[in-house]
Amino acid sequence: MNTAPTRDETPVSHASVSQAPAPWPRNAWYVAATPDEVADKPLGRRICGHRMVFFRPESGGVVALEDFCPHRGAPLSLGFRRGDTLVCGYHGLAVDCRGKADNMPGQRVQNFPAVRQFPIVERYGFIWVWPGDPEQASPDKLHHLEWAESEDWAYGGGLYHIKCDYRLMVDNLMDLTHETYVHASSIGQKEIDEAPVKTRVEGQEVITSRMMDGIKAPPFWRMALKGAGLPEDATVDRWQICRFTLPSHVMIEVGVALEGHGGYEANRSKKASSIVVDFITPETETSHHYFWGMARQFAVEDSALTDTIRQGQGKIFGEDLDMLERQQQNLLDYPERQLLKLNIDAGGARSRLMINRAIAEEEGSAVPAA
Repeated sequence: MNTAPTRDETPVSHASVSQAPAPWPRNAWYVAATPDEVADKPLGRRICGHRMVFFRPESGGVVALEDFCPHRGAPLSLGFRRGDTLVCGYHGLAVDCRGKADNMPGQRVQNFPAVRQFPIVERYGFIWVWPGDPEQASPDKLHHLEWAESEDWAYGGGLYHIKCDYRLMVDNLMDLTHETYVHASSIGQKEIDEAPVKTRVEGQEVITSRMMDGIKAPPFWRMALKGAGLPEDATVDRWQICRFTLPSHVMIEVGVALEGHGGYEANRSKKASSIVVDFITPETETSHHYFWGMARQFAVEDSALTDTIRQGQGKIFGEDLDMLERQQQNLLDYPERQLLKLNIDAGGARSRLMINRAIAEEEGSAVPAA
């Protein structure tokens, strides 16, 4: 039997298929994972329609490649790291950090075509990936997150995989009217329905805001008041300011302040204020990865409070998950139905318009009018 290494095999070509424009901007930074997810073994994750594998080579940093072994198409995410290479768990082909075939037992594979490499930035406690044109990827295009770099803030969060169009989550977060009904036992209250909603666009940001003065705090915020060293049964002024930025990020300034001390502008000693952090990363047209959390400016050294808030917030977002997945199924079952719009939907509608304009600009097609 001839056991000598064989010559390079001719790669099997895969015909490209013409595709309609994706429903998400490609040239943007999306949260792909948290650092703890990419430690000793590779992580496979589908982002913006691309199957990607993330691994941390021995020399450091994080690498993102197409999750496709150039030999037989097996997912590289089922393999393992060896030094600065990722070894396929099917036949042992190793690719380097550029996606180039490096070695394989008994074979010569150096002329195999490289698998795609995706630009990566590890910053602010997240791993970010750029699924579009790598020539346009620049770390300078990341939004600055002050709360992620300052000791004046504490942060805790989590990740949900949600089976719905990512834009439904954007709608959900840009109109918090649903809190009265979906989250009645935690953050909902009738005053949310009664307070007027204001929507505006400032530069590349869509903002919706709602102010509620002279009310009693709902259960979640009573817990927050207590954590901030304030009387939990006090009458408060409450605010919700939702900020959407491309490609699909929503930061929500929320809080309560003791009544008559300035509300949103109150001194930190008189309020419990936070930013609800929402990074919505599309997976497919009907699913997304939802990285959620809360950054707060009170009792920042209290790790037990961080855990308590994380658990409470996780329960709240779990309620959203159930509603959104059922909504998505309804939309799939009744594709002919036209959805109605009210004034409370303005934030979501303007956010979708911003998304559509970004997609149109990438595709070189007509930009939708306002």
